[in-house]
Amino acid sequence: MRIPHKLGVYLKGVGMGAADVVPGVSGGTIAFITGIYDELLDSIRSINPNALKILFKDGIGACWQHINGTFLVTLLAGIFTSVLTLSHAITYLLAAYPLMLWSFFFGLVIASAVHIARELDLKAISNWVLIIAGAVLAFWITSHKPVHVEPDLLTIFVGGAIAICAMILPGISGSFILLMLGLYSHILQAIKGLDLMVIAVFGAGCATGLLSFVHLLSWMLKHYRSQSIAVLTGFLIGSLNALWPWKHVLETYVSSKGIVKPLIQQNVLPDQFAAVSGQDPQLIMCLLLAAGGVVLVLALEWLTDSE
Repeated sequence: MRIPHKLGVYLKGVGMGAADVVPGVSGGTIAFITGIYDELLDSIRSINPNALKILFKDGIGACWQHINGTFLVTLLAGIFTSVLTLSHAITYLLAAYPLMLWSFFFGLVIASAVHIARELDLKAISNWVLIIAGAVLAFWITSHKPVHVEPDLLTIFVGGAIAICAMILPGISGSFILLMLGLYSHILQAIKGLDLMVIAVFGAGCATGLLSFVHLLSWMLKHYRSQSIAVLTGFLIGSLNALWPWKHVLETYVSSKGIVKPLIQQNVLPDQFAAVSGQDPQLIMCLLLAAGGVVLVLALEWLTDSE
């Protein structure tokens, strides 16, 4: 890997990490639109018993090349850099500018869905059936009522294993899965506070889930690529339900720190949002930021094509 390419992979990792911090946005989406999705799956899938055989037979260098180690380490460095540095910023933006932040990601995901759908033959009815099925499934997941629990280490491990499977899928947000499981704020606080025990257990769960799930996903993309892409496109479309900026809070809960937070929300139109919340829907700014999300995806496409 040449230095400029390493930097590009690192920055894509930064983008994946930033996306994974936000409930409703998937790091897998960033990997897909930046052109590293297949390489990422193949690299993770290569971490298997055969890698150990190569290690003992041919040495560390051959094993490192087999698992595409430089790519993985560079990408993970970008992801961890982003998660550790942006968790504070994302938490602040979600609290201070929620409408504008969700609008930006809404535009990003719309453009991502269009980008991914370009691989499909949209004249085929079967692809539309799978797109609709994926959209319905993602809509159902993002409409599910979150739970509120005080997790133990086993729950954190299992939550990490489940969430990482979602994080690697374009359109299904691992952070949103954590939110549904009642683990999101707990994990985010652990990262911000550098709670090494929680981070280690969560990381072990992620590694276990990732190494198990990626084999199935990679196999599906190699043998049923068109069908898989259609479902993933549907996932992106269905996930827009979670990203719609204007929401009416129907039910709240009190966090362990005594903070009232929304539990169940209903999507409403901007004028309805103003009526039920008494807040400015900030329509013009939200539309501009949604357009900014679209422009960002187009810029990522251009940068990827120019490499």
